[in-house]
Amino acid sequence: MFLGEDLLPWLVLAIGAALAIGTVVALVRPPKNPRTGDLSRPPLPRSVLMIVIGTVAAVWGLASLLT
Repeated sequence: MFLGEDLLPWLVLAIGAALAIGTVVALVRPPKNPRTGDLSRPPLPRSVLMIVIGTVAAVWGLASLLT
């Protein structure tokens, strides 16, 4: 198989972790000078949902790799 047998779990782990970590960083350090039309802070309910989805995906990918 191209790039190994466990490509999908690696991709799920990477995308889930990037989603969770990126959203946390956006909450902790919002942009100092937002561009015209941008929000000054990300919406909290949507951000929490994205953090949860990313964490679940990352844990799922990690569990798939470890089993």
